[in-house]
Amino acid sequence: MSTTTTLIQQRKQFSFTKLLISARAFLALILIIVVFSFLSPNYLTVDNVLIMASHVAIYALLGMGMLMVILNGGIDLSVGSTLGFSAVIAGFLLQGVPIQIFGLVLFPSLPVVVLLSCGVGALVGLVNGILVARFNVAPFVATLGMLYVVRGLALLMTNGLTVNDLAGDPELGNTGFSWLGFNRILGIPIGVIIMGVVAIVLGIVLSRTTFGRWLYASGGNERAAELSGVPVKTVKVSVYVISGVCAAIAGLILASTLTSASPNAGNTYELTAIAAVVIGGASLMGGRGTIGGTLLGAFVIGFLSDGLVIVGVSAYWQMVFIGAVIVVAVLLNSLQYGRRPRAASAAPSGTKGASPTTASVQNVGPEGDRTS
Repeated sequence: MSTTTTLIQQRKQFSFTKLLISARAFLALILIIVVFSFLSPNYLTVDNVLIMASHVAIYALLGMGMLMVILNGGIDLSVGSTLGFSAVIAGFLLQGVPIQIFGLVLFPSLPVVVLLSCGVGALVGLVNGILVARFNVAPFVATLGMLYVVRGLALLMTNGLTVNDLAGDPELGNTGFSWLGFNRILGIPIGVIIMGVVAIVLGIVLSRTTFGRWLYASGGNERAAELSGVPVKTVKVSVYVISGVCAAIAGLILASTLTSASPNAGNTYELTAIAAVVIGGASLMGGRGTIGGTLLGAFVIGFLSDGLVIVGVSAYWQMVFIGAVIVVAVLLNSLQYGRRPRAASAAPSGTKGASPTTASVQNVGPEGDRTS
């Protein structure tokens, strides 16, 4: 009886520890809110929370796009540059596109500006995906190269200057861009609403669609997924395109909020996006992570950063605190997931070991646990 009791107690203790590790992002967010509410009475006011949520929306959009890539076992270092480039494209279009042949200047309407800017983000993602999936370039190298290419294009288009006055002209029909950054619906900022819509859509894609199952499978074990009939290359290209579109949307919201488009906007934001994904509990090895976790990670970073600003902490110490949070999150990820066994990815094609591996991949859920 004593041995049985001991085993039950060990299992309960293990389950409680596992629960704490799994809920670390949520617990960290609660701790941040409690601490800064105690340090500043203005921290938890409705207006301040909405302002902080607007800042979080930028990180969350980048983080959700990054999550799609990381679930596939890749990385996208170009999202910050894509954010800045998309903002510059929007500013360039709102300022007017000269058609020298006809001596005309075209002023696209706001929906056209938004669609073209998102299309630019998708194009950058498509190039990344083709380099990685079709030409087998390492994701780190391919996206690092695109980081410099896209940033360079933004600087060339603007000569390194910020594009100001994005309000447009009512007579030209290109007004309304500031609506994305300043307007609210039922008191909620537009950026936060867009973040919520994107989160819902991507959450449904990951949990309710065939593409989501393909993504988790290919990220968990690409070879086994390919043997199971998953279009691995198509999935890989698609996630980079999604990441590019998310970065473009974040760029539009940021440019609208600042009423200007800077070619240097989004500098180092790719690191913030990766941090949000890691803090949210996703595995950098691929195949494990959720949209909800990434949102929590983005809120942890945003609420922590704004809280440090409100209480007057130096910008240098802010970097130290945020870096420490990221390191702790990575350590907890290591404790939660451990190292992936080599046998799971070592089964060669055409051998008997391939079928069991394939079956195990098909039963992996968003958090990496078996569903059957």
